[in-house]
Amino acid sequence: MKKWVFFSLILCTVFVSIYLAPLYQNGVEVKNVEKDDKVTSTNIEKKEITKEQIYKGDLLLVNKDYPVQKGSIKSDIINLFQNKELISGYGILDRNLRLSKEIVYKFLKVVDAAEKDGVSHFLISSSYRDFDEQSELYQKMGSNYALPAGYSEHNLGLSLDIGSTQMKMEKAPEGKWIAQEVWKYGFVLRYPKNKTNITGIQYEPWHIRYVGLPHSAIMHKKKLTLEEYLDFLKENKEISINAEGKNYTVTYYEISKSRTIDVPVNQHYEISGNNVDGVIVTVHEE
Repeated sequence: MKKWVFFSLILCTVFVSIYLAPLYQNGVEVKNVEKDDKVTSTNIEKKEITKEQIYKGDLLLVNKDYPVQKGSIKSDIINLFQNKELISGYGILDRNLRLSKEIVYKFLKVVDAAEKDGVSHFLISSSYRDFDEQSELYQKMGSNYALPAGYSEHNLGLSLDIGSTQMKMEKAPEGKWIAQEVWKYGFVLRYPKNKTNITGIQYEPWHIRYVGLPHSAIMHKKKLTLEEYLDFLKENKEISINAEGKNYTVTYYEISKSRTIDVPVNQHYEISGNNVDGVIVTVHEE
């Protein structure tokens, strides 16, 4: 009898370990929020959301079907060469490179973390482009190598192309570190391997895009492109996440006209449109 109980406990332990392991891969736990799981609270307020909000934020989908809206472009675009105090731990290809100042600070955290791991030969080769620059590039390079003006992520100010001063990114330590670690800092490899049929863009180990945590963590764990991730949110409506030791709730709202949504009073939250049909509210639970 004692032996039967002993072996039963072992089997239960193994089963639980196997069942739970995928949830905690890379420090990320994701689960759907059922109605019974939602915590009701009086510490909420109503916030009006208009259709214009669909086109603002860090989770905007930009591809051949969903172009950049004028109001979507980051408002804090700066010239990197003219802000040399922000060029630390990486080089720039030319003095005309521009990028969102907020995203520069995010990238500095990436560079600092990589340097602590002994990886330190980063080079920004391309970043923000206005529509005129994108149009000129498209005419020069053609449709096989560039996108028309307004249909490139570079027109947003959230993306940058990262190189290595040592070798091609696919083989460089910088490229390998980016592929494995950059998600921890809110960035994703926007055009990964074997996803061209979804993104419409060939594999680019140098192109990173800021989406923020916990979204980058979920995309990395589940190997989702931005297209797939936004569909995942629409399908699940609301999910709870533990990423890097912090708890989040992510909720998708379809927006066809102005409406009000519930937001917390005493917790940090962010609202981003998807550039398609709705907004995503991300609550950081203290």
